[in-house]
Amino acid sequence: MRHAKNHGMKLGSSPAHTRAMKRNLLRSLLEHDRIKTTLPRAKAIRGDVDRVITWAKRGDLHARRLAIAEVGDKELVRETFEKAAQGLWDGRNGGYTRIMKLGPRKGDNAEVALIEIVTDPVMPKKDTPRAAAPTKVEPEPETVAEAEAAEEMAEGDVDAISDETADATGAITDAAADATE
Repeated sequence: MRHAKNHGMKLGSSPAHTRAMKRNLLRSLLEHDRIKTTLPRAKAIRGDVDRVITWAKRGDLHARRLAIAEVGDKELVRETFEKAAQGLWDGRNGGYTRIMKLGPRKGDNAEVALIEIVTDPVMPKKDTPRAAAPTKVEPEPETVAEAEAAEEMAEGDVDAISDETADATGAITDAAADATE
């Protein structure tokens, strides 16, 4: 049984080293807005980054102190809180990071990923009325007359083609009958 075991990814090291590594990755990401690391490490810090940005959006003193305890750098936390105060993540409820896979690393074949902080504005979803039944659109009178004229022309062409085909088929059958005699 797994009683009293720490939850989360260890990332192949001791818990103390994992905490230090995640804190350094978090600092680097907040400072540079994008970093290149392995995929498991990117997935491991994704929640920490989202939590710090959520605190920055709150903007109160307690949230600032929580962020300083998590990040460990007052100046970096101040910059993050200023970005949030300017409205960088307004309208976005979570999902502040984007992970893009870059493929395997050449030396050890580890899966490498690029993790970045999303700064794009949120595009609102278009509301589509689901309950409304589709309405039939009546064609305009001009298009009805044009459609009828096109049909008449097509019928005339089909008659001419079928007459030519019949003549050609008759000639072929006549030639075939002459050849058999």
